[in-house]
Amino acid sequence: MSRQTDSLALQLDGVGYRYPGHSQAVLTDVSLAVDAGEIVALIGPSGVGKTTLLSLLDGRLRGWDGAARVNGLDLSSGRAPTRRQRVQTGFVFQNFALVERRSVLQNVLNGRLGRMSVGRSVLGRFSADDERAVRSAIADVGLTDLEHRRVDGLSGGQRQRVAVARCLAQEPDLILADEPINNLDPQSSKDVLAALARITRSRGTTLVFTSHQPDIAFSIATRVVGLKAGRLALNSPTHNVTDATLAEIYDDGDLATSTNLRLVV
Repeated sequence: MSRQTDSLALQLDGVGYRYPGHSQAVLTDVSLAVDAGEIVALIGPSGVGKTTLLSLLDGRLRGWDGAARVNGLDLSSGRAPTRRQRVQTGFVFQNFALVERRSVLQNVLNGRLGRMSVGRSVLGRFSADDERAVRSAIADVGLTDLEHRRVDGLSGGQRQRVAVARCLAQEPDLILADEPINNLDPQSSKDVLAALARITRSRGTTLVFTSHQPDIAFSIATRVVGLKAGRLALNSPTHNVTDATLAEIYDDGDLATSTNLRLVV
């Protein structure tokens, strides 16, 4: 690969992907390098490959072309990541993916399963170190007072904080977040994304997240990467992104749905 340094959180060279049975590629010749500790917003219209790209980086796709390196280890297009690789990358889903009838604490404990031996994970035997990591994650997202509350009794913003805490409990080097604020009201969106940025910075973790709300996303991102028709169309420090730049990424209809795509930063 062209740039292999210990400072890179991820590197893609000529990555392409076509879903089985489809003639049109969803990703085409994507090359990208992200430094450790960066906060990167991945933007673009619906259906351009943002979620697919995160799924590839998470090791859930097979049969893609090109080369990918995540957390210093090569990803394989033909087989699942190793246990070591999986635990180094955390994922935050837009639909929370929580066990609704379980408590905050029980859900966040699930984030430790990858750090445990297979035997202990099957039996659910958490160590003192596991519990410390979990309670630290819960405190980081501001839910200590609710750790014994069932998540089906929480607000949407609180549920997403639980999902973030579960990811943090895994202690990953890289966090991938797919539309983490998509199902939240405007204030909760700002609060959750700000908390995620604050926590990743304090932990020295790399964050790559997708968003349909550039005005909020740009308030925390150090860099913006844009996809259009499955190709890399933008790769720029946030402060260099203009409304004209965004107009080249989004269709007119997408621009019309937002009166303030760009936040001055």
